[in-house]
Amino acid sequence: MHACIHRGATQIGGSCVELEHEGQRLIIDLGLPLDAPDNSRERLPASLDLNGLAPCAVVVSHPHQDHYGLLHHLPSGIPVVMGKAARRIVQAAAPFTGQVLPGLEGPELVDRVPLQVGPFRITPFLVDHSAYDAYALMVEAGGRRIFYSGDFRGHGRKSALLDRLLAAPPSPIHALLMEGTSLGRNEESPAYPTESELEAELTTCCRDTAGLVMVHASAQNIDRVVTLFRAAKKSGRTLVIDLYAAAILEAAGGKRLPQSDWEGVALYVPFRQRLQIKRQGCFDLLARHQSKRIYAEALAADPGRYALLFRPLHSNDLERAACLKGAAYVYSQWQGYWESGSYDDLKNWLEAQGIPRHSIHTSGHADVPTLRRFVTGLAPERLVPIHSFNPQEFSGLYDKVEWHADGERWAV
Repeated sequence: MHACIHRGATQIGGSCVELEHEGQRLIIDLGLPLDAPDNSRERLPASLDLNGLAPCAVVVSHPHQDHYGLLHHLPSGIPVVMGKAARRIVQAAAPFTGQVLPGLEGPELVDRVPLQVGPFRITPFLVDHSAYDAYALMVEAGGRRIFYSGDFRGHGRKSALLDRLLAAPPSPIHALLMEGTSLGRNEESPAYPTESELEAELTTCCRDTAGLVMVHASAQNIDRVVTLFRAAKKSGRTLVIDLYAAAILEAAGGKRLPQSDWEGVALYVPFRQRLQIKRQGCFDLLARHQSKRIYAEALAADPGRYALLFRPLHSNDLERAACLKGAAYVYSQWQGYWESGSYDDLKNWLEAQGIPRHSIHTSGHADVPTLRRFVTGLAPERLVPIHSFNPQEFSGLYDKVEWHADGERWAV
């Protein structure tokens, strides 16, 4: 079996790995780079050939666009292997994000259930990550094993999955492709806060705030939505979600995940989203989720009763409805987005409204101690860096590191 990292050897996002055995190809992830200006075919990795021998399948580790965002450039008929809930999330997000919906037909990943695709035996391992239904993947062919970590962490609401994997790791592993997102970020503390610690902080924020609490987090960060719901419930507030969040939570499908018809949850549809619904014809979706719909008047009448899963498209509605007296804004995303200029308009809006910014967040990726624990526990013959801007720092995690450049073909 041979491997090639088409993209990801020295960057975060846009991941794409190819495995080859007996003249057949398997692609793992086909992501859109985080800094890509568009979603055109030109964003495909330069070394990836989609015009020659078609791959027997593409396996998607989890439903983040930097791992699946270029799927729509695949030739028709290539199976897409991914988790059942992940597939539904990609489908549910498309009308709201503008992502081109690719063909998604193919087998499903099920935790620890091996799947044969051509000469490749794929065993998925459900992992803790900010994306729901995320998997690490062990691929076997020709008597060799490669383990692809995908994106993972050990401080979320599914941290027990990491303990379970490391308690009885597969062996042998001939090559481990492990993400290293956190390497080189120079955080003050090497260990990241847990979702439970965030829940306590958000609960305090909700109790100490007289007005509306606006928590700016991704609706696809299911752990964070659960954290906010629990904090709202503890502080006597109702969690307010929009239709996009309602659709994502419905698609995730977990029985313990908040839904639009739960006690303690309300649906508010901002004006810009109402335009999206009309443009996309999502009236059936709205009908399914509007049993607890509220309007701006309710938010204005008693803003201290609510905690809003906030997005910038809410800002004009909240200002017009006079909902912002005594409000708090909580930023709960990666700091890099804030510093890149993506939210400059939001910064100006918050300043104009006199609303201070609080930061309550933790990473969707493993901290350095967890990376070291992961590679030590799996004990691979060699560690191959991927999904990091600082691959040289992998040498501080393990004594058997082997670097491979994008586009380089190497034997597993």
